[in-house]
Amino acid sequence: MTIVIAAGGTGGHLYPAVALAREFLSRDPSAKILFVGTRRGIESKVLAHEGFELEFITAKPVMGKGLLAVMQGLLSLPAGLWQSLRILRQRRADVVIGVGGYTSPAMLAAAAMRGTARVIVEPNAYPGMANKAVAPFAQRIFLAFESAAEAFDRQKVRVVGTPVRREFLAQVGEVESPPVAVRRHLLVFGGSQGAKAINSAMLDALASLKERLHGLAITHQTGEADYQRVREAYGRVGVQAEVVPFLYDMPNVLRTADLVVARAGAMTIAELAACGKPAILIPLPTAIYDHQMKNARAMEAAGGAMVLPQADLTGATLSESVSAILLNPQRLQAMSAKSRAMRRIDAGEVIVRECYALMGVTHDIDKSVGAAGA
Repeated sequence: MTIVIAAGGTGGHLYPAVALAREFLSRDPSAKILFVGTRRGIESKVLAHEGFELEFITAKPVMGKGLLAVMQGLLSLPAGLWQSLRILRQRRADVVIGVGGYTSPAMLAAAAMRGTARVIVEPNAYPGMANKAVAPFAQRIFLAFESAAEAFDRQKVRVVGTPVRREFLAQVGEVESPPVAVRRHLLVFGGSQGAKAINSAMLDALASLKERLHGLAITHQTGEADYQRVREAYGRVGVQAEVVPFLYDMPNVLRTADLVVARAGAMTIAELAACGKPAILIPLPTAIYDHQMKNARAMEAAGGAMVLPQADLTGATLSESVSAILLNPQRLQAMSAKSRAMRRIDAGEVIVRECYALMGVTHDIDKSVGAAGA
């Protein structure tokens, strides 16, 4: 069996796809998984680390770009479609999964032309243009949020949550006892490529946090471009922290964090909920359709997070927000419980099971892989 997954560009598209790939392999270790992406995104680095094969096609972004970039993106479609058809023919693909981003349209269209089983996964509260564009080609549409369903044919839609890697679920069955003291491990990250605005606000907040929260431990993912600046700033202020350009072992780091400062991508929300972590969410203001704010408001409404819009983000507001939560054990515990209540831990299992059904495969289709009962 060969599964082709079109995903990449950002961690928000890539990591749900990695979770699905591992779910397929947990059912059938002999399954062949091929990722399709572009040379522009982070997929080369991440998938090499994860151990998955990757092929490239020609595809360029269209949404949110100027006229020239839009024209270039549209002109790249024929080449991407031809490359996709070649990949599906050579690999004898049994199913194609599109997880958004600008590689999905060509791959889903090619799968439809060849009669290959095809599904899309939409992790955001407001669906992206790529997934809306290829929805007519898809046989199943898997959503993380009910609010996204209105953009699609309801007969195809299944609201299942966002697939998360099993490493995030390792301790999901354990019940945490109430904290006996204020815990102070802060995780800060701005997505797979970092976020300069969050980095800068955190640096401005360091002196205040050092004074308010003695012994505060910080893990800060900066992104490659801002790593040196941030690392040097921590040294000047005299705050001990683990400052890294990228976190490959996010499951382990997230499980040890007590509070998270982050963007509000769909994958971030799903992973926070899987681990039951409270968060201060700073949505990316330039996200198309403002989908990150919609994601963040959904978690805030559930009680697992507070939203700090980037327009209000300063060192002072960030320090005040972090301190207000970490210095209040009852609030920290309540937010953690509300975050955990949001989790959907069987999304990957449900999607894989339905993919088997679309392929007409009955072997192992009713096997429980353990996620739902964890």
